[in-house]
Amino acid sequence: MSTLSARMREGSMAEHRAAEASVFVTRLLEGGVDAAGYTAYLLRLQRVYAALERTARAHLHHPGVVAVHDPDLERSAALEADLEHWAAGGPREVDSPAVAAYERRIEASTGVAGGAGFAAHHYTRYLGDLSGGQAIGRTLDRTFDLGGRGTDFYRFDAVPRPKPYKDAYRLRLDGLDLDEAQQEAVVAEVQAAFALNQALFVELAAELDLLGAR
Repeated sequence: MSTLSARMREGSMAEHRAAEASVFVTRLLEGGVDAAGYTAYLLRLQRVYAALERTARAHLHHPGVVAVHDPDLERSAALEADLEHWAAGGPREVDSPAVAAYERRIEASTGVAGGAGFAAHHYTRYLGDLSGGQAIGRTLDRTFDLGGRGTDFYRFDAVPRPKPYKDAYRLRLDGLDLDEAQQEAVVAEVQAAFALNQALFVELAAELDLLGAR
């Protein structure tokens, strides 16, 4: 039988690829998103990570939350630092139906599979940041000649070696005592998390008028 982490990865491949291939992400990696567009992205991320961190702290009695919670991964402070670089003194609020739906799903996820549903959202965001997110950080640094400024979000000083950290993270997921139905529910929650990210990217592409623009 496959481990839970393997099922999460394999069961969400289609949704993961769709999110990675979205217009916004493609343009971002090509250097085709300007400073205002990137700021719009950061403002959305700020709300998503605030929801993740707020929900985790409120539900540390759930084994599925404890298994993945790590204050060293939290991104809110890094996002605020980046926003000070990209939009010093600017607004810190954004009207985003996509993010509002994402926040609601994160908050409800502790009711899935005895709290393990939250782990699906944590896994999707933070392990993504430690993986493909690193390429985005390097692209931004190169495109805008930042010299490391404005990219705190992509730096995990407490995780100098991402691979061993990610391996240990997956082992903690695999150690959760979940039955077949609960594991299937967690996989479905990972699929939902990627779909919510995709909806966020679609919203950004429309707002920034990236659709069809090259």
